[in-house]
Amino acid sequence: MNLVAGVDSSTQSCKVVVLDAESGALVRSGRASHPDGTEVHPDEWWRALSEAFDDAGGLADVRALSVGGQQHGMVLLDRDGNVVRPALLWNDTRSAGSAEDLTAEVGAEDFARRTGLVPVASFTITKIRWIRDHEPESMAKVAAVALPHDWLTWRLRGFGPAGSSPLGPDLDELTTDRSDASGTGYWSPLTGRYDLDLFKLAFGRDAREALGGAAAPTPGVVVPRVLGPGETAGRVHPACFGGPSASSAAEGGTVLGVGAGDNAAAALGLGAKPGDVVVSVGTSGTVFAVDSSPGNDASGTVAGFADASGEYLPIAVTLNAARVLSSVAEVLDVDFDELSRLALEAEPGSGGVVLVPYFEGERTPNLPHAKASFHGLSIASTTRPNIARAAIEGMLCGLAGGLDALRDQGGRAERLLLIGGAVQNPAVQRIAAQVFDLPVVVPSPGEYVARGAAVQAAWALTGYRPDWPVALDATPEPDFRSSIGQNYRKVSASVDTGN
Repeated sequence: MNLVAGVDSSTQSCKVVVLDAESGALVRSGRASHPDGTEVHPDEWWRALSEAFDDAGGLADVRALSVGGQQHGMVLLDRDGNVVRPALLWNDTRSAGSAEDLTAEVGAEDFARRTGLVPVASFTITKIRWIRDHEPESMAKVAAVALPHDWLTWRLRGFGPAGSSPLGPDLDELTTDRSDASGTGYWSPLTGRYDLDLFKLAFGRDAREALGGAAAPTPGVVVPRVLGPGETAGRVHPACFGGPSASSAAEGGTVLGVGAGDNAAAALGLGAKPGDVVVSVGTSGTVFAVDSSPGNDASGTVAGFADASGEYLPIAVTLNAARVLSSVAEVLDVDFDELSRLALEAEPGSGGVVLVPYFEGERTPNLPHAKASFHGLSIASTTRPNIARAAIEGMLCGLAGGLDALRDQGGRAERLLLIGGAVQNPAVQRIAAQVFDLPVVVPSPGEYVARGAAVQAAWALTGYRPDWPVALDATPEPDFRSSIGQNYRKVSASVDTGN
């Protein structure tokens, strides 16, 4: 049995799956937690990766692995390979003003044309501008800017801080893939190249793509070299934790796939095809689809990312997803099972109660400083079942807005795949069939980001992309209720305009 491994280094934790390269069957898995917060030192990801590998039984018998990671996180390195400051994560909204400044300087239409997106606080380019304006002492030390999966892949290959890594701080060995590069705000899915003028506008310094040892380095802040789908980033260094055993080392060591951003990796893990829309309910909520054409939405609602297969991945993101349910469950002093039971006691529409769930600000729509609010509360409607159901309806209606935006951009939508830990809740499944006007299917529970990374590992190992089957756990009976979305849109529109 040839084994391959996939890593999901997410906001909250690191997950590792080890699969049979032929069938995609799960052989073993492991996980470890990340610290809370919107600002995390990358060393915590390295620690968690080591613990997750140990929990998964190590990598001695693994022929190839690849890393999927949370997108947009800004990893700043100095010339000695040290992390300059803790990474600002995708959900850190302090750079909202920087996003507005960049959009004003370039123009939304021009930004969308050049990069497929319009800046919001999530994207790396806005965090770079924020560092320039607020931490000049940090900016002066920066020799390279990477993303979470780039940095982990680099470390696995044996590179890192001088004196504490086998191969030292060769910044020109930093690599990334097109899916993660497309979320920076300074790389173009249309041309397949960095827009270094935009990087300089944000940071005030020139940048250059890593050379990979091909030529003598030139001045400029290093950004990772972009590898294509199915390529290899190198091999796991034998001195790294979980490095190859003597037998696999004799065969050349553990191959490293190119890695991917988390949503692109999930699309690979699900085997998503044109016509499939994936709704992922995690820390954030995402709505994305595989498309054959690059996106260009000047409104900024849909980001026109690249995917990890050579296609494109238009995506709309909400900052508030599963945590909406956990927050309301805590207020009601119930667990998820009881929240589900309560929600299903209420009628569709929650008796007129609407939760606009902007607990952490919002990205779709772009309201980084907004707060959550309940509406339609009366003596009669203020019941525990209505509040529980309004939480689920509000979360899903926010995601339905993302689906509408994808359709407005001409995206195909024939089937909706609902993934994420929260979707195992029976109420979420049933209410999703009432909120979305598409057939809803729920794939069996699994770590689809890590599974997608394992697809990349198998691809790098064998030279072809595997087509592993995906089991379905549920297919809720279609029960679309247009009134739920209509009421939500009416209420949320008044919140959006500040009325």
